[in-house]
Amino acid sequence: MPLPEPAPARFWMRYAAWSLDAVCLLPWIALLGAAPLQRAMSEALASFRQLSASMGQLMESALAQGQTPLAMALASLSDPHLLADIDRLESALFTLLLLPPALYALLACVYSLGFERSHWQATPGKRVLGLQVVRVDGGAMTLGTAMQRFLAAGLSWISLNLGHALAAFAPYLALHDRLSRTRVLADSPGLPAWAKAWLWAQLAAGLFACLWLFSWMQSAMQAALDSALGGM
Repeated sequence: MPLPEPAPARFWMRYAAWSLDAVCLLPWIALLGAAPLQRAMSEALASFRQLSASMGQLMESALAQGQTPLAMALASLSDPHLLADIDRLESALFTLLLLPPALYALLACVYSLGFERSHWQATPGKRVLGLQVVRVDGGAMTLGTAMQRFLAAGLSWISLNLGHALAAFAPYLALHDRLSRTRVLADSPGLPAWAKAWLWAQLAAGLFACLWLFSWMQSAMQAALDSALGGM
């Protein structure tokens, strides 16, 4: 019996492959970003504590002088110490939020171009799921096509992932597939059992992370409020 012809890979299979590749890149991101991220985290926590103390002092001074809430707000906006604390916090948060995706983009560029231009025509995550990236005519990608595809993938990300979501609908092409005239083919249409378990594990981890973050933010806000009220 002849083997079935490769068909366009569906959304969840492509996502599973991407998440496996992301896990492969994660140790390198942690290695390269550990020092600056640790500094930024320490600076963010110190700035947050200082900001809480400064806010408490301003509130104490305003209440002692009988200021109105509007006058208190205007005084806060013009206080140089408070503004300096906010600037330091913003700078630290900027690093924490943007450095990891910047490192990911840099590493993913080398990773994707290297593997998808190899004889595999796929990254390790795609390879293990039987996926392959080819031109629309079925041929292997050139270096220029691979680079075009990677850069176009940025549009799929900055479109709030709407570009990726296009792969969920026929003809199962993401935005960057269309722009680079490439496609992702799968040896079989369905996800293996282990890949389904991998997706469910990610969902559980994501829910746990959201609950933890909500709890942490609630505790941090309560601590800041207690610090501000304690200084009165």
